[in-house]
Amino acid sequence: MFKVIQRSVGPASLSLLTFKVYASQKKDSPQKTSVKVDELSLYSVPEGQSKYVEEPRTQLEESISHLRQYCEPYTNRCQEIYCQAEPKMQSLVQWGLDSYEYLQNAPPGFFPRLGVIGFAGIIGLLLARGSKIKKLVYPPSFMGVAASLYYPQQAIVFFQVSGEKLYDWGLRGYIVIEDLWKENFQKPGNVKNSPGNK
Repeated sequence: MFKVIQRSVGPASLSLLTFKVYASQKKDSPQKTSVKVDELSLYSVPEGQSKYVEEPRTQLEESISHLRQYCEPYTNRCQEIYCQAEPKMQSLVQWGLDSYEYLQNAPPGFFPRLGVIGFAGIIGLLLARGSKIKKLVYPPSFMGVAASLYYPQQAIVFFQVSGEKLYDWGLRGYIVIEDLWKENFQKPGNVKNSPGNK
């Protein structure tokens, strides 16, 4: 084993050495002139003018062209949807990162409060057995009551804003129902100021 290593190390170590080689010109050899780059055949410009000729389209190229023209409205629509959804997704990702950072540095007592609010939602879900409407109403209501106990100022602001919105939605619904009632269910003879009774 030692002999094999010794024999392989010798030639390998010689390859790492550097040598300087000095060459001298023979005095009896004739002088050679150098060749310019333009004189090489590799760099010469071909004579004659070239003309671009477009090849006829193959059947595959034609079918791909028709497919692209067919799919163009759909791809444009997808690009529009992406441009509309991208800012919303970026804001959602930013909200998630902010929430994660808030939960990492949560104020003292936050997680017990969150547990009580979540437990209130579970109690509401257990009490709402049997009815789908109760399942939609009870858990958020119980969670809202528990959250309002811990955060009363935010609950007051939330109820003021949501009360105004509910009133606005109710008013709009009333106007729509009134318009539909007038168009479909009133008889022409019962209306005092109808255009036909003037």
